[in-house]
Amino acid sequence: MGGAWPLCVLALALASPEDSEWAATGDEAEAVWQEPEPWAAGVGAALGVVVAPAYRGPGNNDTRANRALPILLWWSGGLFPHFPADTARVDCARGSCLATRRRQVWQQRRTRALLFYGTDFRAYEAPLPRLPHQAWALFHEESPMNNYALSHAPGIRLFNYTATFRRESHYPLTLQWLPGLPYLRREPLPLPDKDRWRRRGYGPVLYLQSHCDVPADRDRYVRQLMNYIQVDSYGKCLHNRELPSERLTDTSTATTEDSEFMTFISRYKFHLAMENAICSDYITEKLWRPLHVGAIPVYRGSPSVRDWIPDNLSIILVDDFGSPQELAEYLHFLDRNGEEYLKYLEFKKPGGIKNQFLVQSLKSREWGVNDMTLPNYLNGFECFVCDKVNEQMKAEREHRKSHGKVKAPKPHIAHFTHMGCPMPAPGFGNIEDIPEGDSWKEMWLQDYWQSLDQSEALTAMIHYNESHQEKFWDYMHDIFLKRTRQH
Repeated sequence: MGGAWPLCVLALALASPEDSEWAATGDEAEAVWQEPEPWAAGVGAALGVVVAPAYRGPGNNDTRANRALPILLWWSGGLFPHFPADTARVDCARGSCLATRRRQVWQQRRTRALLFYGTDFRAYEAPLPRLPHQAWALFHEESPMNNYALSHAPGIRLFNYTATFRRESHYPLTLQWLPGLPYLRREPLPLPDKDRWRRRGYGPVLYLQSHCDVPADRDRYVRQLMNYIQVDSYGKCLHNRELPSERLTDTSTATTEDSEFMTFISRYKFHLAMENAICSDYITEKLWRPLHVGAIPVYRGSPSVRDWIPDNLSIILVDDFGSPQELAEYLHFLDRNGEEYLKYLEFKKPGGIKNQFLVQSLKSREWGVNDMTLPNYLNGFECFVCDKVNEQMKAEREHRKSHGKVKAPKPHIAHFTHMGCPMPAPGFGNIEDIPEGDSWKEMWLQDYWQSLDQSEALTAMIHYNESHQEKFWDYMHDIFLKRTRQH
């Protein structure tokens, strides 16, 4: 089969007679297109599932009965966005599907897409054999460190449709942490108040991290920076100061943007905003939260971050400086010169957000953040896949009916740019200078390259139509030996 999988409907009927409510497909589906049916009658009865009622969105005139709809199977069942039912009819803008987390329907002819959550996807647990009529869809809004297999071309090309933090993905989630422009316009603490906190012993720079051993190796850099400027570190990483109240030590307080917590971090002039992994467009609350409260982010993370910031002078990029000492000197300069410091907060004034790419990207996204008037991105991606599956099935029917005059539809295959991320690099210095036995070096470099082997092994298993998952480690061993011989 090679690297791409034809998405034609299997000629072999995979459904058993007793699963008739799940079984209609292809021409059978056309035959029942107009058949009236009470919405939940009998759907999934053979599986003993509960089917949730549907909301018919504007513009959807799909009158097919439930048993004629294509099925979307959330292989990562914990992410299934319909509660409390196991199965739901989803009525999207251009058509309808049945969505479920019941793996019993995996090999049904009507099951046209498997949806995976990237953090939970493991090559050695993938459903095999890969069925040629099914698309694989990837939802992965989290850090690349959660699954480096997806950062390699063989890993991401396993999928037909993607929703990732990268703008190149089919359903981009880049601004998942930014509710909207008003979030950025919050009034900052006046500079005299920040200076007053400085006189009371606060450092100019805040660092607040409790996940210490990460691919971006940020602590190694911050440790050097601390030699040249006072950095108040309240988390577990490089801890040197206690939070002002007991309740702020609860991580849930920080993640929910508790008012006391936000007031506390707004006192600082600078906030070390360092992502846990480096990848284009991987931008989290570590950037948006300091911008929100008016503590200038000193940022290290996405190389493309300039494309997304409110204006040209709203953040300080670590990589613009040749060393931690140079960065510290510039922060000292801004700390002493209020007029220069305030230039970084100009974006909070009326009309101060100059970045039209950011403005238009927020306007055009189909989902919202904490906005009940818009779908969340999980439901949005599910409908995106549903629409693609229905388009694919329509094209397949047209191809069959034309007896070859209409070309068969080509499958979508994800590109490296949909998730590709570089190899982890030291936060400070050269990798050659880091001694053997260093925990970062042993953990993340090994994980990165082992993930490549795993994605290549799964690709090979699919190519050979392998159905025995337990053979994965044999394929892994072959990949390892091949790579060893090459080097």
